[in-house]
Parts: sequence; C-alpha cells; structure tokens
Amino acid sequence: MSNIAIVCGSFHKSQVEMMLMWAKDQATMDKLSVEEVVWVPGAMETPLALERVLSREDIDGAVCLGIIERGETKHGLVMGQAVTKSIIDLQISHNKPVGLGIIGPGAKEEHIEPRLEPHARSAVSAVSEML
Repeated sequence: MSNIAIVCGSFHKSQVEMMLMWAKDQATMDKLSVEEVVWVPGAMETPLALERVLSREDIDGAVCLGIIERGETKHGLVMGQAVTKSIIDLQISHNKPVGLGIIGPGAKEEHIEPRLEPHARSAVSAVSEML
C-alpha cells in the first residue's frame, strides 16, 4: 500500500471538507493510505506544505484540494497559474505524483458544488495510477 498526503486549502473550508471526505473514500478504494492531512490558509500556501510532505520518505505522493473562485480582478487567475506551476515543479523535482484537485481558477459559485466530488476523486485516482 502506498502512502499519500493531502494538502487542503481552508479558504472555502466547508466545501473542501466535503472534498476531503471523497478523497479519503477514493484513497481507500484505490488502496492508498492517507498518512497526513495538512490544512493551509489558501492556494498561496499550498506549494510550501506540498514541499514539506513530499520531502518525507514515508510519503509516496500527494493530493492538493481547494477552490480558487472568480473574483473582481485577475488575482485568482494569476494565483492559480503560479500555484499550478509550483505544484508541477514539485512533482517533478521530488519524482512523486501529485493530484491536482483545485477547482478553478475562475470558478463561479454555481460551478463549484457539482465539481467538488469529481475533482477530489480524480485527483486521488491520478496519484494512484501514477504510483
């Protein structure tokens, strides 16, 4: 059984808690053990938490869960691009798979709820397949 960590953005905590529930369920179905769940304030802090868990020898991969919704400015889009690039770079530098379960950037409120479960499950399944 492979061990994974899950990094969760707490800015939309109630919705991300639901994502975490589905991610844990999918991990069980995929025969993965969730060894650690790390909550961070938001997307900006995700790469640092991811770096910390991927550096652990007992962690084989990770999943990032969160939501970057559409705002009045381009801040979310810029943040989403920077965070996604950092996640990809960390995945490559550690040679460990990372599932991207971050909804957005630019998600509208009406698009978030229907994406919670599919994004959470597919992020875990991607890690499982890569392991």
